[in-house]
Amino acid sequence: MGWPQITWIVLSVLSLIVFAFQNGKTIKLSFWMRLIQLASLVWLLWCGGFFSKAHAVEPPTDARQYQRELIRNSRVIWGLDAPVSTFAAQIHQESTWRPNAKSPVGALGLAQFMPATSGWIAGIYPKTLGDNQPLNPAWAMRALVTYDRWHYDRITAATECDRWAYVLSAYNGGLGWVQRDRKLAASRGLEPGRYWKVVENVNAGRSSANFRENRGYPVRIIYSWQPLYERAGWGPGVCHE
Repeated sequence: MGWPQITWIVLSVLSLIVFAFQNGKTIKLSFWMRLIQLASLVWLLWCGGFFSKAHAVEPPTDARQYQRELIRNSRVIWGLDAPVSTFAAQIHQESTWRPNAKSPVGALGLAQFMPATSGWIAGIYPKTLGDNQPLNPAWAMRALVTYDRWHYDRITAATECDRWAYVLSAYNGGLGWVQRDRKLAASRGLEPGRYWKVVENVNAGRSSANFRENRGYPVRIIYSWQPLYERAGWGPGVCHE
């Protein structure tokens, strides 16, 4: 148990003690009880990261060296209006811009490609990705925006924001799962073209942990990390309609 938890317990106990002895007899005790409760609340918010750098206002320093390369690759694949901030947010989520990142399950590089996936995409795009170098930042960024485009071209949705949610879900868990979730939603009378609040809540068979991780993936990218890069001038993002 760390100091934040210990301090929270101490403040809570003090609050209870003051309440027990108050019995409505003095204004001073009421004041001190409220003060302790307020301090407890502030400390809880602090421990929970409400005031921490988890709510950063700008991208990490490590990202800056890759900005131009990501913009270039994004525009080559997506055009001048490429959602660069979305791709930057995706890399932020995948590896926090660590080019040598390796996950416990074997995903590699900035874009965290699994060996099987990197080999597959290298075969699909031999001219641009055929060297299959997931630990090479330039290759990883080109592969990420290309893989997103591959999904985008195969997914339709009710809105552009729904479509992007599906793209990100597919990047994280595979297009097959997206298709199965949509099929199950349709069988239940739901609109398969709507991800948010509809297919978002449909699980065609993933484990609870994998389902939670997959559903949190688009949310974190679009609503937690993407705004950092938009404010920093990296380029447009998605889901503003």
